[in-house]
Amino acid sequence: MSTSFTDAAHIPVSETSAVVTYCPVVFDVPDRPVPLEIKVSMPESGRDLPVILLSHGHGMANFLSSLKGYGPLVDFWAAHGFVVIQPTHLDSTALGLRDMDLPDAPLFWRDRATDMHYILDHLDELESAVPGLAGRMDHDRIAAVGHSLGAETVTLLLGMRVLDPDDPREKDLSDPRIKAGVVIAAPGIGDEHLSDKAAAGYPSLKFIDFSNMTSQALVIAGDKDLNPMFSDRLSYRWDAYTEAPAPKKLLTFFGAEHMFGGISGYDAAETSDENPERVAALRALVWAYLRTQLYPGDAAWADAIAVLEGSDDPIAKVESK
Repeated sequence: MSTSFTDAAHIPVSETSAVVTYCPVVFDVPDRPVPLEIKVSMPESGRDLPVILLSHGHGMANFLSSLKGYGPLVDFWAAHGFVVIQPTHLDSTALGLRDMDLPDAPLFWRDRATDMHYILDHLDELESAVPGLAGRMDHDRIAAVGHSLGAETVTLLLGMRVLDPDDPREKDLSDPRIKAGVVIAAPGIGDEHLSDKAAAGYPSLKFIDFSNMTSQALVIAGDKDLNPMFSDRLSYRWDAYTEAPAPKKLLTFFGAEHMFGGISGYDAAETSDENPERVAALRALVWAYLRTQLYPGDAAWADAIAVLEGSDDPIAKVESK
């Protein structure tokens, strides 16, 4: 039996546009072990388009953790007016670098943030390299969205710090060019609930500190997203809300596990809680949040929350501080 799913879970969004995708745009970044490859998705028409930098998760799939992943989100946001920029970070399984003797392997947590800095530093060159994009991006309206380890990348851009006392490198990797952030299932603080396996395999997770993450952000969590391999504390995945200073919003999806119904790819085998309608709600609510954050006075977020809270069977709840 076939099932019909909605595009935006009845959340009000803009009209849909045809989408143009171009990849890869390749940058030879000094001291990076491989070139930086980027995928750009954009509406077919329009100018002064806001921008989303999307940071993929770590994951074990061959290609979802790369510029090839997150189609259910990317296609939607591009169809509704955003230019979406997707880099392949060094930890991508597709690159085969996780087991090599390289600094910060296997997570390459720091390089992920510097990838984003490099893209922002070279936004003009990126724009010129993509046919049909030149002059169409609004360089003052840039958001960052990330899932899982990608969410950690976004928190770094928003002010989170990895306070490893044995690491002499600069701790502040924030970037003021990011005007809005969305953090989906980020790693939390390394308290006594952090597993020994996670602490040994990913030492940077022991030193996460949100006290300087003062930027506004939407933190998204699932109330079934519990993985003892990382932490036996369910709230671990929304520490970016509880442990960071205000202002923040927390969007909690009911029944959601780590993939929120399938955000990392269409019919992805790694999705343990397949639910296309939840995916539709998440991407529409993120769209609404970013519209209001990037365009003060835009009612998209208020309209979306009114629909969410007015539902007879809400799919999620929102908290603010």
